[in-house]
Amino acid sequence: MKRILLALLLLIIAVPAILIGMEFIDHDDAPAQQPVPVNTEQQVARGAYLARAGDCMACHTARGGQPYAGGRAIPTPFGTLYAPNITADKETGLGSWSAKDFWRALHHGKAKDGSFLYPAFPYPNYTKVTREDADALFAYLQTVKPVRQVNQEHALRFPYNYRILLAGWRALYFTPGSYAPEDKQSVEWNRGAYLVQGLGHCSACHTTRNAFGATMDKSDLAGGLIPIMNWYAPSLTSDAEAGLGKWETEHITALLKTGVSPRSTVFGPMAEVVGQSLQHLNDSDIRAMAVYLKSLPQNDPPPALDTAQPDKATADRILQTGSKIYEQQCAECHKANGQGMPPAYPPMSGNRALTMGSAVNPIRMVLNGGFPPATEGNPRPYGMPPFGQALNDQEVAAVVSYIRNSWENRAGFVSPQEVNRYRSIPLD
Repeated sequence: MKRILLALLLLIIAVPAILIGMEFIDHDDAPAQQPVPVNTEQQVARGAYLARAGDCMACHTARGGQPYAGGRAIPTPFGTLYAPNITADKETGLGSWSAKDFWRALHHGKAKDGSFLYPAFPYPNYTKVTREDADALFAYLQTVKPVRQVNQEHALRFPYNYRILLAGWRALYFTPGSYAPEDKQSVEWNRGAYLVQGLGHCSACHTTRNAFGATMDKSDLAGGLIPIMNWYAPSLTSDAEAGLGKWETEHITALLKTGVSPRSTVFGPMAEVVGQSLQHLNDSDIRAMAVYLKSLPQNDPPPALDTAQPDKATADRILQTGSKIYEQQCAECHKANGQGMPPAYPPMSGNRALTMGSAVNPIRMVLNGGFPPATEGNPRPYGMPPFGQALNDQEVAAVVSYIRNSWENRAGFVSPQEVNRYRSIPLD
């Protein structure tokens, strides 16, 4: 009921937005924005690289399907969307589109016919992409083998299946505009900011979303639970979480490029991002992203704990149980002192991924296990087996609580009820 009332509010906002025509004017399609002629072969190669940077194939390819032919389900709190076909097919893909049509989709969030696109397509980030890069990306997609595959209709609940509501959403939460370099920053920093804010669309996961599904500008990259997927994307602006201010730049680049570093290992949705996108970027771009991420303010306070904490006697009993389980199941790889054997087996001690306010990620890793991605820099990744079948909810809660409160770690305890909440959720 609450979401329906919010949707009605969007409708109220949408009507005047349409009446004044603000959503039907492409303000920055002036002649000065038109691209200059370029070498087609170089432009296509550039576009192929940018498609990797934007991780386009991951969303626009169904599991077992043809590359870029669409059909992948994208679950949201409002229903399920299906990624469209963006191959060069003229009837079901982008074959009949022009470069200007494609620019309008990336920059303004509008389809060829002018209809609003749902922001599951991250045009609030892609709007920062330059016209030159948008044209290169389009030139590449026009070379992708055409696949005739009709786009599947979205399965959104009422009233979210009415696109008119997006006029109100856009009036509140979307302003088109290409990335503007900061004069006081280096060329490298600006390149990193352009990639992180634009094609990398990092804020799509690492920023909290409000009831309308919009990212909160005031908490940009400050972390948030990814809707439906139920993985917590940690804050990149807080050293209490995954803030990178105290990391060495080389460790950040290693994590982005290979999925592993002496400090941590990627898992969950981030493993897919590294495997399908980041590992294919050149070293200078990866370093630029690392330089930008390391520079972000590290001022956010630690997040609130998810659960009430036990009294001392209960806490001691939980830690004793957790210690025994850790010794039996974990110490062989992660060592009794929690130092691990990086990069194969990440350290437990001092690992901020384990001590955030939300314990959902370590809970899911213990239950389901997981692997970092296979990358050129780490072609045979070591994985963690699942323990969901071997350990009950109380035991998982005990060992996760032990890990979060041993060595130099200090964080909230985990309850069996919290473990049970995530037991039935698949890893991806």
